[in-house]
Amino acid sequence: MKILFVSPVSVTIELDNEDIYYSSKVYDVFVNDTVYLKGMNTNVFSLYDLEPDTVYKITALDKTIFVKTDPCNRIIRDFTICKDASIDVTKQIQYLIDSAKPGDMVVIEEGRYLITSLMLKSDITLYLKSGAKLIASINENDYEEFDGEIPTNDGDVSQLGTWEGSPCKMKKSIINGIEVHNVKIVGEGMINGRADESTWWINHREKPYARPHIVFLVRCRDVVLQGIKLKNSPQWTVHPYFSSRIGFYNITIENPKISPNTDGINPQCCNNVNIIGVHFSVGDDCIALKSGKIYIGKKYRTPSQNITIRNCLMQYGHGAVVLGSEMSGGIKDITVERCVFDSTDRGLRIKTRRGRGDTCIVDGVTFSNIIMKNVLTPLVINMFYFCDPDGKTEYVWSKEKLPVDDRTPYMGKFTFKNITAVDSEYAAGYFYGLPEMPIGEINIENVDISFKKDAGKGTPAMMSYAEECSRRGFVFKNVRSVHMRNVNVENQIGPVYDSEGCDEIVYE
Repeated sequence: MKILFVSPVSVTIELDNEDIYYSSKVYDVFVNDTVYLKGMNTNVFSLYDLEPDTVYKITALDKTIFVKTDPCNRIIRDFTICKDASIDVTKQIQYLIDSAKPGDMVVIEEGRYLITSLMLKSDITLYLKSGAKLIASINENDYEEFDGEIPTNDGDVSQLGTWEGSPCKMKKSIINGIEVHNVKIVGEGMINGRADESTWWINHREKPYARPHIVFLVRCRDVVLQGIKLKNSPQWTVHPYFSSRIGFYNITIENPKISPNTDGINPQCCNNVNIIGVHFSVGDDCIALKSGKIYIGKKYRTPSQNITIRNCLMQYGHGAVVLGSEMSGGIKDITVERCVFDSTDRGLRIKTRRGRGDTCIVDGVTFSNIIMKNVLTPLVINMFYFCDPDGKTEYVWSKEKLPVDDRTPYMGKFTFKNITAVDSEYAAGYFYGLPEMPIGEINIENVDISFKKDAGKGTPAMMSYAEECSRRGFVFKNVRSVHMRNVNVENQIGPVYDSEGCDEIVYE
């Protein structure tokens, strides 16, 4: 066992095994030799309601470790706050946060609390106890707005409000962190955005502002979310923006399958992010890594990088782990391992296009030890992504070899190993690079993919004039180097792979 995270009242632990999300053995967790959790079956678990600055003996599967919780200066709570969601208590809870000093912990007790937007403060812990529910107002007018950019003292601008990779006026989110550090949001409580009861999802692209997130972090560092459940988000559920050292441990994100743009966690221009033990069930991409459209990418040249995704369960999203399409600042050094993708449209989905720019460099992406079930197309890299107002112009969709210039993106090295996918439908993998800038290197090793016998038919990638497929093997177009070792495809129609415009293909 290894310790992932510790707060004054909680700890998250990961089993040290090779199992994929679920432990091969059901187990109990003992705290100081007393049963604390029974019948656990996941590789990541958390303990709550611990005492600050205290050593605990934790035992599971005959392994024992000792954990010391963090100290806490003061515990701040208010038992008089209305708990039945009949009165807006934003000001009262905000007062508790504002009154906290470094090292303090704000506790939200069991109850239903009606709020709009809360602003975080550095060096505190926010503890949502079991049964604590922050219930968001469903009135759009209750939410103040952020400008897309704000002036700085040196005459430049600083990014604030954002939508799909560009500065944009947006409504304040439910939980907001602006340039805060050393913040922990922990517990077994819930934050409910209530978008299913509101107008947030109605004519969502016609609103004069971007919709709120549940959690929005801008230029933050050392912020962790642990244990809490987030549901019914107005748009992307959690959005870290120009932030670093951000952790998500053992949380749950749940949005209806048909809800628009309700991605789970979308780090943009972020460095050193851990997403471990998270359960996603959403209406769009479970995780989408981004780094801005061309303006943000060219101005700041800040990639999303050094991101670890492990022991997660992704369900019902458009893609399980998605890179792009707003990636003009680049994305690199991404590791995804020991995850289950269940009923997502795609497993890995990388989407870019001409116009994202030469700062759009995607490299060093590794997927290993993944199980996919009912995924339409397990692996997709598409350099002809057709969204955006100009996405269906000839410049974007043309399959002719165009000049390489400062608008041309670059896809580098990608590794996929120890992957099993069952009941796939459209294609095993679909990799389509630009003729003028082929995908650099694709390595596929120890991969087994099988199709439904009654598989449907559809386009494996979002691109103009894409061919419909059903039970097709791997497709490689405009890839410099492909290495496949111990790759098996079952129930496909046609060959295991076909290729066009590739310099080297090794199949063994």
